[in-house]
Amino acid sequence: MRFLVRPFDDHTTQWNFGVDASTTNWLLSLDCDYVLCSGFEEELSKLDENACDAFFASFRYLIFGKPLRACLYPPRAVLFRKDRCRYVPDGHTQILSIPGTTAHLTTKIDHDDRKPLSRWFSSQDKYAKLEAEKLTALTQLSLQDRIRRTMVLGPIVVFLYTLLARRTVLDGPHGWFYAFQRTLAEIMLSLRLLEKKIGKTL
Repeated sequence: MRFLVRPFDDHTTQWNFGVDASTTNWLLSLDCDYVLCSGFEEELSKLDENACDAFFASFRYLIFGKPLRACLYPPRAVLFRKDRCRYVPDGHTQILSIPGTTAHLTTKIDHDDRKPLSRWFSSQDKYAKLEAEKLTALTQLSLQDRIRRTMVLGPIVVFLYTLLARRTVLDGPHGWFYAFQRTLAEIMLSLRLLEKKIGKTL
């Protein structure tokens, strides 16, 4: 098994280059801010490699080292067969295309992103621009996509959902910090969508 650690702002082609360069059948793909929790290695050693093509992991989000009770970060396919899976672009990031069956790991991974706010704003601006391109190009929209394309409801829904439905309000200042981050990210996306809409009318 080889580990793929993603450099900051990497591209889909670089991910697939790493996949092609590996010499093992199974790969464990990790972002730079992922931290493997206790028990993860033990669970991997007990997996049946013939059970499926990829395994998804859920995440525990940390703000300045403090874990939150919940987050908006979705499960991701982190362990997969090299000969069956490829990365494809998806807005500001990339996702793993999995043709076969999948399963879920029980051990979570910590997502411990400690970049300064100035760098966070810079990154989110680039992400928002790519997400806006993706959203405007979609022809089939999920409920989430429809909400985000209103450019008004997205930030409101994210703020209330993060604080109340996901109960990060109970995490104190760390929970508020996370809620504000996610809301600001949605506001930046709304601005990019508005920019594209206004630009078409000029």
